[in-house]
Amino acid sequence: MKKSEVEVTERSIFVRSASSIRQFSDKLDALGVEARGIQRIQPYERGTAKQFWHVAGLWLSAAGGLSSMSSYFLGPMVFQLTFNQCLVSGLISMWIGCGVAAYCSVMGPQSGCRQIVTARYLFGWWFVKFIALAAIVGVMGWSIVNCVVGGQMLASVSDGKVPLWVGIIIVTVVSLLVSIFGIKQVLKVETLFAVPVLTSFLLLYISASDKFKYLYEFSNSDIDSLTVKGCWLSFFSLCYSITSTWGSITADYYILFPEDTPQIQVFLLTFFGTAVPTTFVGVLGLLLASCSLSYEPWQAAYDEYGMGGLMNAGFSRWNGFGKFLVVVLILSLISNNIVNTYSAAFSIQLSSVMLAKVPRWIWAIGCTIFYLVCALVGRNSFSTILGNFLPMIGYWISMYFILLVEENVIFRNWFHHLYKLEFPNDIEVKPHHKLRKLPRHIHRYNWDEWDNSEVITRGLAASAAFCIGVAGVVLGMCQTYYVGPLAAKIGEYGGDLGMWLGMGFAGVSYPPLRYCELKKFGR
Repeated sequence: MKKSEVEVTERSIFVRSASSIRQFSDKLDALGVEARGIQRIQPYERGTAKQFWHVAGLWLSAAGGLSSMSSYFLGPMVFQLTFNQCLVSGLISMWIGCGVAAYCSVMGPQSGCRQIVTARYLFGWWFVKFIALAAIVGVMGWSIVNCVVGGQMLASVSDGKVPLWVGIIIVTVVSLLVSIFGIKQVLKVETLFAVPVLTSFLLLYISASDKFKYLYEFSNSDIDSLTVKGCWLSFFSLCYSITSTWGSITADYYILFPEDTPQIQVFLLTFFGTAVPTTFVGVLGLLLASCSLSYEPWQAAYDEYGMGGLMNAGFSRWNGFGKFLVVVLILSLISNNIVNTYSAAFSIQLSSVMLAKVPRWIWAIGCTIFYLVCALVGRNSFSTILGNFLPMIGYWISMYFILLVEENVIFRNWFHHLYKLEFPNDIEVKPHHKLRKLPRHIHRYNWDEWDNSEVITRGLAASAAFCIGVAGVVLGMCQTYYVGPLAAKIGEYGGDLGMWLGMGFAGVSYPPLRYCELKKFGR
């Protein structure tokens, strides 16, 4: 057979395979499995105001779970902070992170695009692929944590009869069964999970309350004060990352909202939807962890089964009913995994034109296999995984946030009105190139051109500012594998300033760079 004939044959096989996958996807779509990928949801395809309650249920379920609680355990147990120190550091930073996520979410209704797709209007066609990769790493890291915690809990309630690796597989499989379905089904399941999960956490407050007398027995007064301040800063950054990292996916869950949904409604729904449940479980996590430092049985449970052992110990006085409630709480981990897997698939599709042609549900399966393998390999290093990867996500999302704010406020608003600065291509226009009158809360983007590399910004300014921000991160980051020169000056172990320096460096450099980009290229 000639070479040309072989190429024709291979191409024919590929076309037939792609056609078979599309036909199968169409059948799945009819069953509710969403085959649609990163394509924009047009205004006429949107839902009604009742979507508000479904999204509220999603945040209660996904943000008010063991995933959010897990980071708060590290304050007393890893950073050696007292309960009061953890409370101030952990809650203030977490609320700041909620503000970051809430601002990012307002892009959903007005664009009809997934969060990472809207990032194209900042970083351009090519550099946004690196941002998508960072988003994938972030949500996959959370899924790894969720699987390990779920495995620990099942191992604890079964007294070791269910091995850790078996528990990880169980949590993973159940998460996949829901995440391959479409956004409507995801929102409904998340809302359904919210009630039993939050009820179980409330009961844990009651069950564990008899041990709260040990809360203030731990003291770190023998530790150097500057070292304590460094640990306080590192825990501050860690808890900020708990909620700020939602900013990489929040818009995904508002794309069915009407285009004219008031921006303030979306902001407040996301802010309180993440802040209230995270505060609820975060304080509980601090109570359990702080008491375990002085109450030996709880410390022993944590040493043997990790976070799952401590949860089981908190319910121990209720015997069998307590074990049942521990199993119910695993729903919160599954809930968080569903959200992560659903959104990660879109980031993969954004990475390449060819990858975008592969149905979302296939990528959801691929993501699940990936984090399952990672969870099985790293199942005995839970604290290391959590303490190292979570702040790394906070670094990049902070820089993305400040660039988004400046683009919206300065260049899509102030500059246009003050200097009549126009975006010849990337702006909604009428014929004759006159600006269409838009509601005040709608930023000036031409969302119909989301997939046109010749229209959206080149992304040179945002990319350069992001790289400058990385320099700030390197100066201020404090991780086990690297401590920046500025961070190292704060106590024995350093204090994490990476995300704040990164945000500052990127924020200061972006306006002049973006102005030059607009003057040069006009988009």
